[in-house]
Amino acid sequence: MATIQMKVPSPGESITEVVIARWLKKDGDYVEKDEELAEIDSDKATLTINAEEAGAITLLAAEGDTVKVGQIICSIDTAVKVQSSKTESAKVKVEPILAPKKETAKETVKAEPSYANGTPSPAAKKMIAENKIDAKKINSTGKDGRITKADVVNAMAAGFDSSSAATWGGSRDAERSKMSPLRKKLAQRLVTVKNETAMLTTFNEVDMSAIYALRAKYKDKFKEVHGANLGFMSFFTKAVTEALHLFPAVNAMIDGDEIVYHKYADIGIAVSAPKGLVVPVIRNAEQMGLAQIETAIKNLALKARDNKITLEDMSGGTFTITNGGVFGSMMSTPIINPPQSAILGMHNVIERPIAVNGQVVIRPMMYVALSYDHRIIDGRESVGFLVKVKEMLENPVKMLFGGKDPNEIILGL
Repeated sequence: MATIQMKVPSPGESITEVVIARWLKKDGDYVEKDEELAEIDSDKATLTINAEEAGAITLLAAEGDTVKVGQIICSIDTAVKVQSSKTESAKVKVEPILAPKKETAKETVKAEPSYANGTPSPAAKKMIAENKIDAKKINSTGKDGRITKADVVNAMAAGFDSSSAATWGGSRDAERSKMSPLRKKLAQRLVTVKNETAMLTTFNEVDMSAIYALRAKYKDKFKEVHGANLGFMSFFTKAVTEALHLFPAVNAMIDGDEIVYHKYADIGIAVSAPKGLVVPVIRNAEQMGLAQIETAIKNLALKARDNKITLEDMSGGTFTITNGGVFGSMMSTPIINPPQSAILGMHNVIERPIAVNGQVVIRPMMYVALSYDHRIIDGRESVGFLVKVKEMLENPVKMLFGGKDPNEIILGL
């Protein structure tokens, strides 16, 4: 009998143990070569283990177990490969003859998903599971009665009556769950940042009228040409990269007794993933246009949603942007992502009255926050950086001229 022993691979330097988050195969299942067997959680990311050969799998560890890097967690009996292959071939030949056509048709219809009975979309399904919501309590507005992500958000914002919260109230029970390695590491990093940096936050507000106008005018053509939606994040990323060039200390970090100034902008984009917050990095964002940034963000968000983010995707980074506005946050103080020295927080866009040329007008406004390490970044630099980001967002053409007004360039000012 030829048996392959599957060991826990090393997710990265300094990681000695992982947690088996989920087995994707059952004990005794037949697996193909390179097929995904399990998901493992480290303190940095969720990774998958793939079969080295085809055969029957025997599980040697359970879900939730903490295992050492290099430990054997399952074995694959490759001798089953030929036998299983013959069995599958026999099934293909026999089933069409034995099974009546009418029953086959019924089975096919039964397997088809129906969106007319309130079936949630993939994004909505994830939110429902994470928040333990009864899907029957959500009003669906999607095509053919499909529950959309917006339906879930609206239902959560409106609240549920007591009948929809069967597990809430009336008891004195408590439930304990083991903290995941990713959550533990995140907790340690956050406490370290608070204790070891001189973190301050400066605020400003941005009139989003110019960006709203650009998106309304060009979003359809932009998607047609580039195959990506024109969102807010690309504008903020581009404005940030130009402002970092003007204020290099905001793009720097402390290494022992030295300050490291980066000649490039690797921008981390905070993304909410099923296992927790992750910060994948867009490399050399200063060289990208809006379409390239949007495509990069889309690809990273999809990988985060599917737990496909790798350590390489999250390593490095010279500056981070986080968007609490997608959850409805109006203002917050983001925490620095070490060893970086600053992070920009975006928030919800709210129509508010502001004064423009002595007149009160209604404009779509967003509060922005820059948290920074005062050990390396002075107040003048932090405030100047945020003001420059604000100016470029309110007058996007400045992004093409290093944050300067085109008229200033012409006049040599």
